[in-house]
Amino acid sequence: VAVFVGVNIISARFRIEGDSMADSFHDGQYIIVNRLAYRFKPPARGDVVVFVPPESGPATFWENLLGRPGQTDFIKRVVAVPGDSVQIDAGELYVNGAQVLEPYLHEPMHPMERQYWQLESGQYLVLGDNRNFSKDSRAARIGPVPMEQIVGKVWAIYFPIQDWHIVRQPRIITIE
Repeated sequence: VAVFVGVNIISARFRIEGDSMADSFHDGQYIIVNRLAYRFKPPARGDVVVFVPPESGPATFWENLLGRPGQTDFIKRVVAVPGDSVQIDAGELYVNGAQVLEPYLHEPMHPMERQYWQLESGQYLVLGDNRNFSKDSRAARIGPVPMEQIVGKVWAIYFPIQDWHIVRQPRIITIE
């Protein structure tokens, strides 16, 4: 019991469901999430995180440890951090006025109506790598994700065995 509790306080395991993060992650893969990654250092642009959807509300200690029945947590990439101004215009992402180059994207984002966010303290903008098929911060019911909803940083893919690897967190590059 002590080992189970200890391992689950430090890490969490999730199954990828859907294609919102293709090509970085695939439906059916299992990942390990580091719950302590943001204890002393906040999420950075480019980090892949798992978070509890905002409409679920904060989880209790036991829900964090054992999960909530019927709840699906989301996996997305942090594209903007507190204090950033973010705009999506003609399918392009701009952070603090600079266009962002995102080599991990599955395909270019379809042009959509212009969106704008000014992130407040403790808010993160998260988007799927397969933008055209992702439910993420662009949706009004999700929006910027508060730090309290972030479960942790994705550390590794561990199943299927042939997909096993440590997840590298690319730095987001901007064009000035």
